[in-house]
Amino acid sequence: MEIVINISSGLCLFIGSFVCVSGGIGILRFPDFYTRMHAVGVTGTLGAGMILIGLMLYSTDFLVFAKLVMILLLTLLISPTTSHVLAKAALHNGLMPKLSQNTVEQSSLEQESKETASSKS
Repeated sequence: MEIVINISSGLCLFIGSFVCVSGGIGILRFPDFYTRMHAVGVTGTLGAGMILIGLMLYSTDFLVFAKLVMILLLTLLISPTTSHVLAKAALHNGLMPKLSQNTVEQSSLEQESKETASSKS
């Protein structure tokens, strides 16, 4: 039984570490603030959750287990809320997603070309 718990704990720790590293790569690779924040928010919550579950499986003391459960619950509540507030603040301050910036620029260019075409007629 101890071997199964050790293997499960190690697997959760490995998966959580992999997810956290992939979130770090997302910060470097994605083009704008919103996609970077989404990558880190999702992978951070999932990665931290998997690592904490792995540590819970590995712990033998009930007090340590209870503390890890509290940390997991707080992480699951705080991380998505923080991501939401951060995105809302960025949007409120005028930071548009890259796709929206391209769409806005393209529509303004189309509108200018229509205006110049109509003024030439």
